[in-house]
Amino acid sequence: MTKPARQWAAADAAREGGRQVLIDALQAARQRTLALLTAYEQALGPALHIPFSPQLNPPLWEVGHIGWFQDYWIARNTQRALGDGADPDAFRPAGRLPGADALYNSSTIEHSTRWQLPLPDLTATRAYLEASLAETLARLAQTGATPADLYFFRLVLFHEQMHAEAATYMAQALDIALPSALRSLRLPELPANKLGATGRQTKVARLNLPGGEWLLGYEEPGFAFDNELSAHPIALPAFEIDSTPVSWERYLPFVTANGYQQARYWSSAGWRWREAAGIDAPRYLRQSGGRWQQRRFGQWQPLPIAAAAVHLSWFEADAWCRWAGRRLPTEGEWEWAALAALTPLAAPPTLATPNDGGYECYKWGQLWEWTASRFLPYPAFRAHPYRDYSAPWFDSRFVLRGASQATALEMRHPRYRNYFTPERNDIFSGFRSCTIAG
Repeated sequence: MTKPARQWAAADAAREGGRQVLIDALQAARQRTLALLTAYEQALGPALHIPFSPQLNPPLWEVGHIGWFQDYWIARNTQRALGDGADPDAFRPAGRLPGADALYNSSTIEHSTRWQLPLPDLTATRAYLEASLAETLARLAQTGATPADLYFFRLVLFHEQMHAEAATYMAQALDIALPSALRSLRLPELPANKLGATGRQTKVARLNLPGGEWLLGYEEPGFAFDNELSAHPIALPAFEIDSTPVSWERYLPFVTANGYQQARYWSSAGWRWREAAGIDAPRYLRQSGGRWQQRRFGQWQPLPIAAAAVHLSWFEADAWCRWAGRRLPTEGEWEWAALAALTPLAAPPTLATPNDGGYECYKWGQLWEWTASRFLPYPAFRAHPYRDYSAPWFDSRFVLRGASQATALEMRHPRYRNYFTPERNDIFSGFRSCTIAG
């Protein structure tokens, strides 16, 4: 079908476009990687040393892994032309860096081990990145243009873009001062306001969507991640959902009402996490002189309370919903709401509250949004050659939908399923809520 202009046009192009689209995107992704690497070197020195963290990878390992991943799935992949039908265990010739599999293969190297590996230094790592990209681009220029021919080139593009976003939230966690062009997560520059205990709020726009059958999952041509397949019908009852993610203006009254100290609002697992980690407020927030401030890339700044609340764990999102008498949407509800404007419905969505933006006010892309759905395979799931992308994480994580402002344009697709464990509050994550049916 002919697609209307939409906010995920770059993602459509990356999933379905030809060689030149991918060449341009791969080069842009590498420019971002190298710019981030320069910022890290300026902050940390050439060794890129940071203390051990269960949530982060050593930066020097992270960038070497990007180069290795391209070599492994492009230069060394003898079944590359088979696309997602390739055998991941097929013979691979030795790579350009001897012993690279023992250094950078994330499927076989435990997270804690990565901190003690004898990695090449920064100069050698940069050279490795340059050589791997040069060969990737050369092979791309000579390959066919079928979906199978281009499958692994798309995979390595998206992989590098994911790591660039990870490097961005890692910089936030490490107080590394990134240039504004690399931060990407630019929340609206609004004046800081005092928020009283009553949490006086502006009216929240919500949407009523009719019940019915929805086709959940990716169904268009081109590349799809294995966990997006296969598209399948689900039945959804009518529901009401926020048109925008929950803002600080809505979230902070839960904090000031001592919601973090009341177990009744938390799941048992969430309460254990809160107590063990000593969590009494959202990450990167503090009060100073009666005003809220947010720490962003090493600097305390006034908190724009009308902006979407960010760096919240699933546990915090769930607790707020219990406090507010609301609930998180399922991923099916989130997807339907995001795509309903392009889908014929027996009854169109209507606004539950006045808003001059009409239905178009359903906005996503500021931050990843937690859903109530555990990360599970869709029916008829088949692992793609990069077998550890999805299957090992089923049922241990929750699905996030949308995108953050650190997400590459090519990754911003409403069918894309992100997934993290529920305690993660270092990622650029928030949520929107639904009315609980009576």
